[in-house]
Amino acid sequence: MIETLPDVMLAEIVTATLREDLGRGGDITSQALIPADKMWNAALVARGEGVVAGLALARSAFTQMDEKALFTPRKADGDAVKTGDVLAEISGNARALLAAERTALNFLCHLSGIATLTRRYVEAVKPHKAKICCTRKTTPTLRFLEKYAVRAGGGANHRFGLDDAVLIKDNHIAVAGNVRSAVMKAREAVGHMVKIEAEVDTLDQLRTLLDAPVDVVMLDNMTPAQMTEAVATVAGRFTLEASGGVTLDTVGAIAATGVDVISVGALTHSAPILDIALDDAA
Repeated sequence: MIETLPDVMLAEIVTATLREDLGRGGDITSQALIPADKMWNAALVARGEGVVAGLALARSAFTQMDEKALFTPRKADGDAVKTGDVLAEISGNARALLAAERTALNFLCHLSGIATLTRRYVEAVKPHKAKICCTRKTTPTLRFLEKYAVRAGGGANHRFGLDDAVLIKDNHIAVAGNVRSAVMKAREAVGHMVKIEAEVDTLDQLRTLLDAPVDVVMLDNMTPAQMTEAVATVAGRFTLEASGGVTLDTVGAIAATGVDVISVGALTHSAPILDIALDDAA
């Protein structure tokens, strides 16, 4: 689980993003209009209600363009904000800040959107015990940032990649023969420190795993009634995860069944941005 974003994890991806935006000639608009030594005071301002995530990326963008730029946060990742709230103040070379503006905002708006949507799901499952969890349905190369944003919104992280844990899904089962034999083969192949999760879409499949060496079972696209029966059947033997087509309209009823985890792909693949602007602070 990613709780913070160390600078060493950010520099390379921010550099690549700035390079993409600057192209071969840099910000020719600012170069044409603004004196090279012009200084500017600006502020990152929320234009909607939500949860902040990604301030360290914004800081990295501005300070990579102007190493003397002063970035002063007024909010922290995970904070709830409303329209007009100042997230950070920035002062530095005007050309540099303007060249970094879009990179900073792209990261900040996107990650804050994920944190905002996650917070809505987390609030929707209260007072039940279920944790809201993300998936691997992430933007290529941005997974660690998007999973960080989920944490900022109060959610939990699923595995980060194929090497984190065994997750036996329907296609694995189709090749292996059945879900129980797939679990047994997996346990023979991996070390005792590796967790095994198996996906089932029927209660009969679930019952075959009651005495199997499995750590988590994913209930795929089951109804709340089926999930409730699954919780009673398992009786705490292993963790139960609900998955498949979860929405804000249905997540409360899913949590009420007593499942332990609810995984939601929409947190990372469908979250709208939180609108944030870089405004003149003079």
